[in-house]
Amino acid sequence: MRIAIISDVHNNEVNLKKVLDFCAREKIETIICCGDLASQETLHFVTKNFTGTFYYAFGNMDDDYLREFEHVKEYENVQMFPKFGELEIAGRRIAFSHYPNVAKKLAESERYDFVFHGHTHKPWTEKINNCTILNPGNVAGELFLPTFAVWDTENNKFELIRVHDLK
Repeated sequence: MRIAIISDVHNNEVNLKKVLDFCAREKIETIICCGDLASQETLHFVTKNFTGTFYYAFGNMDDDYLREFEHVKEYENVQMFPKFGELEIAGRRIAFSHYPNVAKKLAESERYDFVFHGHTHKPWTEKINNCTILNPGNVAGELFLPTFAVWDTENNKFELIRVHDLK
């Protein structure tokens, strides 16, 4: 199974559409988003253009309306997490948050195999004990080129995808 890891979309629907089209072509049915979609309109855009499961941890640039859980019921394939999310996928314990400091604490807890985060917009990986921390970069293309990551759960390899290389 392959899973897309994205962050920091900041309402850039042009780049987001490229990511979602890539996921459709590659039969990726799960996306983990580490925050900063920025608005309910962008969440709605995701749900109209992606039929798989969408896990989402809030970021600092998400508007207040997006943070209100009442409207989430209309999005059957979305699971939201206010501070950080925890999942087990392919026998691996993972956590994800928007914030690097939260990600570091989660990794240091030694409860997870992988921890994902965003916020800095810079793609990055590091190892803390037996936990790999990964920042997929940013879809918006702010400060750094737009990127996201794909995790192959069969071999636990990660690939960084440049959005501008996609059609």
